Amino acid sequence: MKKVLFAANLDSFFIKFLIPQLKYFQENGYEVHVAAKSEDIDIPYCNVKHNIDFARSLSIRQNVRSYKQMKKLLKREHFDLISCHTPMGGAITRLAAKNCKIRKQNTKIVYVAHGFHFYKGGPLKNWIMYFNIEKYLSKYTDAIITINEEDYNIAKEKMKTKVYLIHGIGIDREKFNIKISAKEKQALYKELNIKKDNYIMIFPGEINNNKNQKLLLDTVKVLKDKIPKLILLLPGNDLTNGDIISYAKSIGVDSYVKFLGFRRDVPKLLSISNLALSSSKREGLPINIVEAMYMGVPVVATNCRGNRDLIRDNKNGFLIYSNTPQEFATKIEKIYKSPKLAKKFVDESKKEVEKYILDNVLDKIIDIYEE
Repeated sequence: MKKVLFAANLDSFFIKFLIPQLKYFQENGYEVHVAAKSEDIDIPYCNVKHNIDFARSLSIRQNVRSYKQMKKLLKREHFDLISCHTPMGGAITRLAAKNCKIRKQNTKIVYVAHGFHFYKGGPLKNWIMYFNIEKYLSKYTDAIITINEEDYNIAKEKMKTKVYLIHGIGIDREKFNIKISAKEKQALYKELNIKKDNYIMIFPGEINNNKNQKLLLDTVKVLKDKIPKLILLLPGNDLTNGDIISYAKSIGVDSYVKFLGFRRDVPKLLSISNLALSSSKREGLPINIVEAMYMGVPVVATNCRGNRDLIRDNKNGFLIYSNTPQEFATKIEKIYKSPKLAKKFVDESKKEVEKYILDNVLDKIIDIYEE
């Protein structure tokens, strides 16, 4: 039986992004192995789970430990294909594979870049560290798969291997083809302590420095006296240890913002939202925007890598160029005041969103693996 190994930092990464790929390989006769730092999560379509203590940073001690663990695994098992994900999980796996010389055994190694840590306008230290690591490891990689135009162009020009572009990791059509009844909506309004006539904005995602939710809180401060009954929903784990909540209180917008924590009902939250936002500094190809496009919710987003792959300014949404709350507020207010403009953005988005659907993306990924 052929074997495939998927490597990524954490168990949860597989649950979020890779289950369809695991399923494909298992259903097509492969023994599917997964290597990740354990979170005690049951991963579907996985035959064998290997606990590798991948770090999420350049910690020398942790990376040396995970390198030794991966090297031991690769010497023990022979894989026909290794699919690497996440910056550190992908780097450690490819470095171990190089030093085990497994490509001489005809093992193919693919790295899927869900968003390089180096990007136009990004910190110089990221270019010095991460760019040079990726460039070096590309010589020992059979293919790099990118999910946005900027990463593709950089990799095509600078990396020493084949480079491909796909349209993200795909969203599951069935998950978002929901019909929510008036009764269900009313129950959701009650749970969230909001009303039907609230103007609801939403940004699903982890609350962290890169997602930059503070910019949205500052925007709410500008808008709260301009848009009656304004509400901002922020579903996602808070990685700021409560700092974001304290900041909302300090600027007087806490009553306009709902910090919802991790939610499994994002499609339902989108179904009651008037507007989707993204304040990110960088993205790979943001699923939250694809989901909003599919659900028929207009979008206002920062002009960062990933966001601008999806949103064409003033065509199917608005992009923010200055990253100021004033510009964000101005663009939001334009959509609030013009249902006709909101409909135009939604109609344009629906023309484009099909290429980001899981079935279409998965077909492309499998074509690359087979090649």
